[in-house]
Amino acid sequence: MAFKEKATVEGCTVFYKVNEQAKKYTLKDNGFTETNSGNFQLIRPLDATPQSKEGFKLKITIAEDLKTLKMSVTTANGLKAMNIFKSDSHAMSQEKFYFLMDGMISRGVFEKA
Repeated sequence: MAFKEKATVEGCTVFYKVNEQAKKYTLKDNGFTETNSGNFQLIRPLDATPQSKEGFKLKITIAEDLKTLKMSVTTANGLKAMNIFKSDSHAMSQEKFYFLMDGMISRGVFEKA
């Protein structure tokens, strides 16, 4: 998956882009970790309960230049991309996804594109 100016997860109609005001410390303060290649990555579970290890994971990677990103929802092991928006059976995961993204928007990491 290539880095793009605006991105979304499979099945979601809302696109997000990195806020122009976001700095490296902004990302680190919000849970992103710097990878060996200089990119910033965030992995958050979309489980109903944090102790559960069986749900989906939200993976967001922001490029080193802080202008492009890629994002996906994967299985618990992180190997296969999933579409949590194709049925109402994943309503809790959808709600948690929007909650996490709205939190990142309010803290100046992302903005809706």
